[in-house]
Order: sequence, then C-alpha cells, then structure tokens
Amino acid sequence: MLKQNNDEFFMTKALELTDKAEASGEIPVAAILVQEQSIIAEGWNQSITLNDPSAHAEMQAIRKAGELLNNYRLPGTTLYVTLEPCPMCAGLLVHSRIQRLVYGASDYKTGACGSIMDLVRNEQLNHQIEVTSGVLAEECGARLSEFFKRRRAERKALKQTAG
Repeated sequence: MLKQNNDEFFMTKALELTDKAEASGEIPVAAILVQEQSIIAEGWNQSITLNDPSAHAEMQAIRKAGELLNNYRLPGTTLYVTLEPCPMCAGLLVHSRIQRLVYGASDYKTGACGSIMDLVRNEQLNHQIEVTSGVLAEECGARLSEFFKRRRAERKALKQTAG
C-alpha cells in the first residue's frame, strides 16, 4: 500500500509540471526522478522550445540527475512520467540504469514500455527495468486529450479566419 501511495504522490507532482510544458506550447508531458523518496530531478517536454527533438521530459530529468549526481548511471532511482516513454526515452532509461519506471497514460502510437513494444524489459538487453503502468492514468490521459482538443480547435479557428 505504501508503494502505491508514493507512486500517486510523485505522479501528482509530475502532473503539476505538465503546466510548464503546456505554458510554452509544448505537449504536456512531465517527468520526475526519485531516489530514496526524494525528488532529485524533474523535466518536461521542451522539444519545440529548444529546437531539440530529444528534449523529452524523461531526457530532461535524466540529464539533470546525471549532472547533479556526477554520474551517467542512475541505479536505485525511479522515474515517474505522465506518458509512457517512446523508444528513444526507453533506450535512455536502459542505458542510465534506472531501476524502476512508473508512468501514467499508455501511448498506443509510440509507447516502448509495454504498449506497442517493450524495450525496458527486453531480456536481450543488458538491463531491465521494473515497470508500473497506469498510475493516475485517467488524469494523465485527460491532460493530453484536453491539450490536443484545444490545439485542434485553435488550428480550425486559424484556418477559418485565414480562409
């Protein structure tokens, strides 16, 4: 029961960070890296802002943690992310030796941690990650759905005023 409560607590913190991504026009995805029940790094999508296709929330949090810990390996850490990681980010999790991944919404287009593929638990790789999925999935999914609904409405309105 304690692990579930902790998972919900940290996922709530990640959900709060999605506002930072959305405020800058990014897809509202955020990540928090936890070690020994303390948040050591956080990140949110910044691909558009930084003109960097690798600037996903997971990437941002893991880069910050590596700098903080002065290590490219992050054993004993748990990554909380509001959306299932893509193949790029899943590879990063394996290479950085994240111990555990907790994500909210599944991604049935690019999810690489159980939805369309499962890189983080592939036994052919030299490291596997414990995965807990679906933590606050409704809230995480709703945040994304609302964002894309708003974006589609904005684009439609722009076309109507331009046409």
